[in-house]
Amino acid sequence: MHDLAIIGAGPAGLAAAIAAADNGLDVVIIDEQQRAGGQIFRQPPTEFSEPRRPFARGYPWAGQLIADAESHPGIHWVTGATAFGVLRDATTEPLSVAVSAAGASRQIRARRVLVATGAYDLPVAFPGWTLPGVMMAGAVQGFIKSQRFLVAERLVLAGSHPLLLVAADQLVAAGAEVAEVAFARGLPTVSEAWSSLGAIPGHISLLADSAAAVVRLKRAGVRISTKTIVTSATGANRVSAVELARVDRDWRVIGPSRRVETEALVLGYGFQPSTELARQLGCKLDWSSPKGGWVVRHDDRMATTSRGIYVAGEPTGVAGAEQSRAEGTLAGLCIAADLKPSSIDTKKMDAAVTSIRSTRRFSRVVERMFKPNRGGLTALADAQTTVCRCELVTREDIDSVLKQNPFMDTVSATKLECRSGMGPCQGRYCEMTVAGLVSEQRNRPIDQVGRFSAHVPVKPVPLSAYAALKPASASGAGAGASACEKCGPA
Repeated sequence: MHDLAIIGAGPAGLAAAIAAADNGLDVVIIDEQQRAGGQIFRQPPTEFSEPRRPFARGYPWAGQLIADAESHPGIHWVTGATAFGVLRDATTEPLSVAVSAAGASRQIRARRVLVATGAYDLPVAFPGWTLPGVMMAGAVQGFIKSQRFLVAERLVLAGSHPLLLVAADQLVAAGAEVAEVAFARGLPTVSEAWSSLGAIPGHISLLADSAAAVVRLKRAGVRISTKTIVTSATGANRVSAVELARVDRDWRVIGPSRRVETEALVLGYGFQPSTELARQLGCKLDWSSPKGGWVVRHDDRMATTSRGIYVAGEPTGVAGAEQSRAEGTLAGLCIAADLKPSSIDTKKMDAAVTSIRSTRRFSRVVERMFKPNRGGLTALADAQTTVCRCELVTREDIDSVLKQNPFMDTVSATKLECRSGMGPCQGRYCEMTVAGLVSEQRNRPIDQVGRFSAHVPVKPVPLSAYAALKPASASGAGAGASACEKCGPA
């Protein structure tokens, strides 16, 4: 049994692992990728003969963080594995992380669990968004970083997050033709720029990288449009063209659309915290649209409301790699202090808290300036637009259910009636659109219309993986499944 199981090998998980292991804890990191780094620092397979490329200049610490974690004797690794549930027995302390890898399943037992699962791109439903060739910015970046692979030769990028410019710059550098980058929002106003000055210290290199990306795109002849949104994607077997239109400050279309031919459409409207495991464990969540949506509630020691469960990084709110690393360090130190009180290092804890405060100044600026206009995005779906890809539920289906049931005012009730969110993704693709529709039609804020729940398995795994877990006694509160015996060595 381990002292600490960390789910996620991004900046938060790696920093937490190092901090905890340095204080004598036995730590195991579980991640779906074969190598450490998470999405932002994704590495190519070890089979690639080329030398490791340096990470973005804005993160000079990234390479050392990964190297320190990979070489630490107190850190064990379970890679290429999906954590599809966390189980507990009400009569004992240890938690069990249910893991599926290479067609087999097992449970990894630990005294504490840290949820550092990162975030994923915000899905947006509009006509044609399910066509092959319509991809999220994170997926396109993943192909470039890990496989040196271009998904298409000619692309259009559309969204509202500044990382869209980074993705466009990476695509051009890899040899792609970027026909256009369409931003739904306008350029930052004078007041926005002025209010952001306090966040600049400590982030000069990051801002310089972003500015340099814009310069390189302009030199490459890439058209960068503002107050422009993608209204549809068309094509026979895959996307071949998109329609772009001007929008007002609320992201509502105000003019005729124009057609741009492309082989792929890359979307980047921001990110959503990956909170499925926290939901399955019964952790309390709070709604914060600027932070990405539903975020995991935690105290000043990064402990959640569920016994033995801690959180760090994007599940606390999408704030970037710097803040994720700082939160991970604090979480690792606090977990070590929890399990081994003699290991408390107040100076390192104070330094981590100071770092979090510093990074929050910058992340709040990004949140305020680039938060998505959810009402404008929800309005893009027409009656025949597929909202739930897993169950093929259209907007018309949802509108009809809400019309026929005037007292239905939550996403959970809508889910039960029309099956949106009941597929393998458990609502990761449709939850926000469904919530937006219910919110709009019932004139209630999203935090009041609620969210989908999560159950084991929180991610698609082979049926054999779930069946292989031996059921034992009933689970404790919030576990969402029966506890099981360990199915193999950790």
